[in-house]
Amino acid sequence: MFFKKKPRDIGKNPFYDSGNTVVVHFECSKCGEKFRSHLRKYYDVSVNYGKGKGVYRLDKEFIGSKCQNKIQIIAEFNRAFRPLSFEIIGGRFLSKEEYEE
Repeated sequence: MFFKKKPRDIGKNPFYDSGNTVVVHFECSKCGEKFRSHLRKYYDVSVNYGKGKGVYRLDKEFIGSKCQNKIQIIAEFNRAFRPLSFEIIGGRFLSKEEYEE
């Protein structure tokens, strides 16, 4: 009778809404170091005045402590901070469960 929670599909949305922040989990493709980043909605995510269909744009770079590989996350969001497009360069997105393993 107990229902198992359906696993989150990070292929559709790797970002978690957490009040005034957007949380993303990812790992380095070179060394496997795991990251959790809390991105402030109105500071780290900026208004998109240029080309693109999104209202907000994220362009963030991370460097870990284990290696010097640069990880870049680029995303566009609508007004409700739901991602319209996103990509990661130098790493891969993780679910919350994968991050906590």
